[in-house]
Amino acid sequence: MDELPPSPSLPTVRAHKGRGAASNPEGRFESIRHHAEDDGWQSALLDEAAPRPRTEVTEERAKSVITRNDSPDIAFEQAMNPYRGCEHGCVYCFARPSHSYLNLSPGLDFETKIRAKGNLAEVLRTELAKPGYSPKPINIGSNTDPYQPIEKKWRLTRAALEVLAECRHPCTLVTKNALVERDLDILAEMARGNLVQVFVSVNSLDNHLAAKLEPRASAPHRRLKAIAALAEAGVPVGVLVAPIIPALNDKDMEAVLERAHAGGARCAGYTVLRLPWELKQLFREWLALHAPQRAEHVMSLVQQMNGGRDYDSDFRTRMRGQGVFADLLRKRFELACRRHGYGRARELQLDTSRFVPPPKVSPQGELF
Repeated sequence: MDELPPSPSLPTVRAHKGRGAASNPEGRFESIRHHAEDDGWQSALLDEAAPRPRTEVTEERAKSVITRNDSPDIAFEQAMNPYRGCEHGCVYCFARPSHSYLNLSPGLDFETKIRAKGNLAEVLRTELAKPGYSPKPINIGSNTDPYQPIEKKWRLTRAALEVLAECRHPCTLVTKNALVERDLDILAEMARGNLVQVFVSVNSLDNHLAAKLEPRASAPHRRLKAIAALAEAGVPVGVLVAPIIPALNDKDMEAVLERAHAGGARCAGYTVLRLPWELKQLFREWLALHAPQRAEHVMSLVQQMNGGRDYDSDFRTRMRGQGVFADLLRKRFELACRRHGYGRARELQLDTSRFVPPPKVSPQGELF
């Protein structure tokens, strides 16, 4: 008796237009695992166009909004993130694994199921008014982008800036969205008091590549225009060539630095690709779908920069890598910065001396 032919394997990943991740794997803290099996009927359905994953925003009531950092390779000590998850959908985002703490996937969930801290401004006021609070620059956007598309509606980043401007509290911002231009009125006012610095992330000049790597972020040329707009308004602005992915976007490093400096950026920094936790799987899936011919070469260079592994969490090397290729990137970056006269992407000496705590609100006053 002839054996039955094996059932075709069920595809588990596919590209989703406007999204970075190709799958939605369970987070590492999940106790239940789902595994798809093909019963012979599903294959035909898979050929049909699947509905696009929609963005769902859930409001959460934050108990605190200022986080503290003591990592030796990170310049700032305080940070604030108005959103958990990021609609930009950058497939390489090192923050994706943080969605596992919400019992959500670092994959599609990270870019479609967003948590918005609706009471951010209120809690920020409370924290700044605490006795003994010592003002230090707060970085906005250290984990997820404060100007991702949903900020147009929720305006949480703007609300935070209004509080900080009122209290004359310094801050830095990191974004890859031209929506930052909307808040030029506040940023320019803060800049006049030496209270703000903005960093715009641009890691490629290839719009086609960016549309796949960072599907809902502003296009590279639009981010460069945002740099120029910030500089023209008197806001100190820097460029971050981050992350650099070997054999994929590293060729654009010098051109990005040249264009950004022409627009008014005066400090620069870079990081290399980091693949912690579930991000390893997601990035390998992306390579298989969008760059199959160079996938093996990309991962080989990534491993060379991480001591033979996909990722090395050592504070001394995780941001810049190690080995021959990492050294080459460092030398290229330093040479380009010297050519254009860049400073390092460190915080300016932002002014903390004029900080005025917000007035305390008595809970008893809410009764009247």
